[in-house]
Amino acid sequence: MKSKLVVSHINKISEVDPRLYGSFIEHMGRAVYGGIYQPNHPTANKDGFRKDVIELVKELNIPLVRYPGGNFLSGYNWEDGVGPVEERPKRLDLAWKTLETNEVGLHEFYEWTKETQTEINMAVNLGTRGIDAARNLVEYCNFEGGTYWSDLRKKNGHDEPFGIKTWCLGNEMDGPWQIGHKTADEYGRLAEETAKAMKLVDDSIELVLCGSSNSQMPTFGEWELTVLDHAYEYIDYLSLHQYYGNHKNDLQHYLARSLDMDEFIQGVVAICDAIKAKKHSKKTIHLSFDEWNIWYHSNERDKAVKPWQVAPPLLEDVYNFEDTLLLGCLLITLLKHADRVKIGCLAQLVNVIAPIMTNDDGGAWRQTIFYPFAQVSNYGRGQVLRPMIESDTYATEDFAEVPYLESIAVVNEEANELVIFAVNRSEEKMDFTAELNGYQIKAVKEFTELAGFDLKAVNEEGNGAIKPTPSTNYQINETQLTAAFAPLSWNMIRCEL
Repeated sequence: MKSKLVVSHINKISEVDPRLYGSFIEHMGRAVYGGIYQPNHPTANKDGFRKDVIELVKELNIPLVRYPGGNFLSGYNWEDGVGPVEERPKRLDLAWKTLETNEVGLHEFYEWTKETQTEINMAVNLGTRGIDAARNLVEYCNFEGGTYWSDLRKKNGHDEPFGIKTWCLGNEMDGPWQIGHKTADEYGRLAEETAKAMKLVDDSIELVLCGSSNSQMPTFGEWELTVLDHAYEYIDYLSLHQYYGNHKNDLQHYLARSLDMDEFIQGVVAICDAIKAKKHSKKTIHLSFDEWNIWYHSNERDKAVKPWQVAPPLLEDVYNFEDTLLLGCLLITLLKHADRVKIGCLAQLVNVIAPIMTNDDGGAWRQTIFYPFAQVSNYGRGQVLRPMIESDTYATEDFAEVPYLESIAVVNEEANELVIFAVNRSEEKMDFTAELNGYQIKAVKEFTELAGFDLKAVNEEGNGAIKPTPSTNYQINETQLTAAFAPLSWNMIRCEL
């Protein structure tokens, strides 16, 4: 099978916003307690955070982490997580029917982000709370001093402001499962007034408005139109959430789900621009895809978890080889929309539908999906080139033409490097050609492939066999590169220019 990727130096989509490679930590399951934080673990630092997890997070090169939720957010009082730890209240978390000890709160999480070289994408509760709690939190985090909340931050041990710049106005407020669920009009008005108050405290912050919880919501479209109509001039991003799974155990159908993500993004962009036109606005709203991943392996197991425990195992999907292929396609799809999708949050980061898993009594390890994300996060920096793809296609019940080749190229002029990411959806070997108009290839610095594994094979502690391996199956001829892609493979080619 033959395929071709054609790109040109004069046809660029956009510079990649590094926040596209963000992630998400919610107070649920073992994401915090037993995940990033475990004071009795042999690797724990002085603050109780696992250093083995910190090192793996650094490998992912994540610039931004959304915190503290998620559904947890809509019943959370941020004040419970500040002040002396021994005085913090234990609370019922109604979202996940667990007990929250509040041992980790804002100050502790901020210290963790310094260790992992990332920043906080802070979320405010618009379920059970509203304007007052949100503006107070901004003052606590970002105001220099001399006021009640900023001085309380100093009293609690942090003299300098946290300087948090990216903020989410609630979580999935369209969902009937959400504590404090609201209609689009109710949420739109609350978000508008909350945004105004927060920016009066600190006009440098950027705000994310809740879009639909997924594209299958019965209110999708109408929700976006309504909430944007209310809050357009006071917010900066609109959120999208979507999870995928191989529920049909149909590989071709599964690997085509990235086309669904593509349609979702295109639809939301069109809605944002319709409101822009309606309002005669000069402002363009960008997108924050702040929950996306694969989630389906743990669904049945979670039904047996007993309620009202502290940090029970929840959503602990163990990812297999075929999941890496779809994750690669989803990453490529996000890059195709780098002009509008500026923030992305792989949900989540540790243990809970995550690339990193831990054992309470053992180590931390890389799940199969760790690798494509790490490669794109580390090397997908720079300008995205608009792809023209020539490839055979196949049909599914949802899409008439699914290309066997999914591919994108990113040029990093500072590193003098052009990087190609590609998935071969076919069960046949693929003869791949890249025509790089306006670029001259000096050498291939690295060509790795993730291929040749049983589709259901997984990585486990002490057995991480599913990972990229080097390939020499390529040739270069100045502006053209040819390579052999293995059947069902994730590929990365780094070219020195």
